[in-house]
Amino acid sequence: MPRSVSDRRADAERFDFRHIHPNLRFGTASDRYAGWIDTIYPRDVWAGEVTTRSKRVGGETFEERMLPVASVEDYFLHFGVLELDFLYYRPLLTPDGRPESNLFVLQQYADHAPANARFLVKAPRQFVSRVLPRRSGGRMSFEENDGYLDAAGFTRQFVEPLHDALGTKLAGVILEQEYVRKREAPSPEAFVGEWDAFFREVPRDVAYHLEIRSEHLLTPGLAAWMEHAGIGRVFSHWTWLPTLHAQWTLADEAFTSRADDVVVRLLNPRDMKYNEAFALAYPFTKPVAALSETGQARRMIDETTALMYKAVERDATIHVIANNRAWGSSPHLAQTLAHRFLDFAERKGE
Repeated sequence: MPRSVSDRRADAERFDFRHIHPNLRFGTASDRYAGWIDTIYPRDVWAGEVTTRSKRVGGETFEERMLPVASVEDYFLHFGVLELDFLYYRPLLTPDGRPESNLFVLQQYADHAPANARFLVKAPRQFVSRVLPRRSGGRMSFEENDGYLDAAGFTRQFVEPLHDALGTKLAGVILEQEYVRKREAPSPEAFVGEWDAFFREVPRDVAYHLEIRSEHLLTPGLAAWMEHAGIGRVFSHWTWLPTLHAQWTLADEAFTSRADDVVVRLLNPRDMKYNEAFALAYPFTKPVAALSETGQARRMIDETTALMYKAVERDATIHVIANNRAWGSSPHLAQTLAHRFLDFAERKGE
């Protein structure tokens, strides 16, 4: 018998989002924040396990307070999926097959996570970014990436060891196309051609989700190709992208993943830079009014809830990934969304 709305609301109040609806998987972008002690992580277990390090963001220095990977066991008592983004910065294997340090971290996650855990993993930028940042003499520049869309390297250095490490715990791979100015980008047709050739050469027993961060590339041709190829489109609430509703319209109102699932990433307020959102959200313990009590935030909640209901209506699994920068605290953002979804469920008698 389906659980009542009141029971599911009680779960959401305890920050337990695993049973809001069978088609909903709530999760977060990264997980080990000490700021989530008392909401996700029990204080008596983890307060003494916090490590600190300095992090520079936008010219300011912040103290990062992190928990060990083993805390992921408690994470999955609350969430259905976790996005791992540390793999974005390097592959799992070197070109000659030696393990990179992040492979050992990934294996720790796999070992500590329960059997029903699911991970969304960001692909290394070495294979999906047209240009890569280079720092020299304290200055940042960008250089052409020789490994861009190298299907063989992507398969050998990332997909194969990823499969070996996570097995059935792998929910999918997010490929983030970095923002490119229109004058520096390929034509939309050439862009589709590049990615089509890439996906023809990589293993297709993985659910791939492509995140396009350049609005001028969100064309009808892209939407048609993604549906034909079975590649999922990531709906991303991010600085320089149109609204989620506009992205849904540009996607021809279709969920395109061959695996019948979809990813929504709530990363950052629109028109706000990363460093500004980070500074407002820090230390990630609670909602911050400048992020969570704006007209834009209300629209983000409305449009995400609409996407959740579209997925439920079409029997697709939707992964809703919350980021601290979008709200102040990822668990509180997930809680708000869970209650909004249940508002509709209550009205529909579901």
